Amino acid sequence: MMMESFVAGQNRLNRWLGEKKGQNTVEYLLMLTVVVGVVLAAGVALKKYMPTLFQQIQDMIGKAAGSMGS
Repeated sequence: MMMESFVAGQNRLNRWLGEKKGQNTVEYLLMLTVVVGVVLAAGVALKKYMPTLFQQIQDMIGKAAGSMGS
């Protein structure tokens, strides 16, 4: 679905430009936009889990270090 939207947007942009000059630049900018959007969406989705994850890792390290000292 995302790829179809990407291709449709690229086709519209190519028709609007009416020429092939600079096509590679436009393609790279569109791909970069998609990648940045995916990274931002993943960051927002993972934001609420990160503090808990880091706390769990810290607890595991603390327990491992504590068991080595006994």
